[in-house]
Amino acid sequence: MKRPNYRKVLITLFILVCFYGGLLVVLLDLEAGKPNSRLNTTQDAMWYLVETLTTVGYGDALPITYWGRMIGFVFLLSSLGVYGFIIGQIANFMSTLKEQRELGLNGTNFKNHVVIIGWNEFGQSVISHLVGAGRQVAVATKDRGHIDIIREYYSMDQVFTLFTDYNNFDILEKANIRQASIVFVNLNDDTEKLVYIINIKKHFENLNYVVTLDNGNLKSTFMHAGVTYSISKNEISSKLLASYIYEPDVAYFSEELIAFAHEEDEYDMKQFLVKPDNLFANTPYDKAFFDLKKDCNVVLIGLVKIKNGERKLLKNPEGAIKIEAGDYLLMMMDTKGRNRLSKLFHIEEGI
Repeated sequence: MKRPNYRKVLITLFILVCFYGGLLVVLLDLEAGKPNSRLNTTQDAMWYLVETLTTVGYGDALPITYWGRMIGFVFLLSSLGVYGFIIGQIANFMSTLKEQRELGLNGTNFKNHVVIIGWNEFGQSVISHLVGAGRQVAVATKDRGHIDIIREYYSMDQVFTLFTDYNNFDILEKANIRQASIVFVNLNDDTEKLVYIINIKKHFENLNYVVTLDNGNLKSTFMHAGVTYSISKNEISSKLLASYIYEPDVAYFSEELIAFAHEEDEYDMKQFLVKPDNLFANTPYDKAFFDLKKDCNVVLIGLVKIKNGERKLLKNPEGAIKIEAGDYLLMMMDTKGRNRLSKLFHIEEGI
């Protein structure tokens, strides 16, 4: 990106001030005190300079000497260059502001959003599901061409784009990364992802990180490196493929559940936080199960409890389990059920 050279602009302005100031001194020396002269004071000379440079030409202040008029010609002809300089600088400034906004250098106020490091077709698929679920996303890329592609698909209030070197962690602050709910490291290969996770955690230690792995055997290595969630692409694909072979309907339903439901007849699996004012707070799990099915056509399938910062997933728990404020409810629902539930819980889905 071409940035304006402010030092050069200031030097140019200083030279112009000195040049016109010198001409004004000479003009006053030539005109002041002459019979019928209208340029007798510094104020008169400044007024003549301004109305000449702006091409207003009221005619109330005119030089009467030969050399005074020559200086007037200089003022008049140079006004074209001054206008061109000013208009050029304004255009350059506006272009810089637009470029900085497009490249994300002005920053974003997104909060509880998803930060994605790296852009490719897989990342685009992930973003489409996140945006469809109403989540805001900040994408950091080091390829300028990716910015234009992202802008074609998503609006700025949905997806914030940042053009930067991934290792420039100061610039990553522009993505408001410290306020992100999770950071998805979407680089090219597992080795590059591992090195990057180690480096970025030195700067943003308390964030949640997720990666997708080509080699599922590295999952434990990434977990020890501080990754919150690591997902093997091949492992998920192989499970779905095997399921399609011997349980095709289960596989089809499973694939639908892990994606965002676009149509009313499509199902999705979501999790909602139980706030203190939630009507299911301090309610037995079994009762919540039947009430949700009856009132919202939603199937409660699990519960997440957080103790000392650790998340414990209870899958369709048995016994006297009570839902408490701060828990998460895992539910299966269609689009209509999701809308009913959002009104009931007064909160958006997700963590």
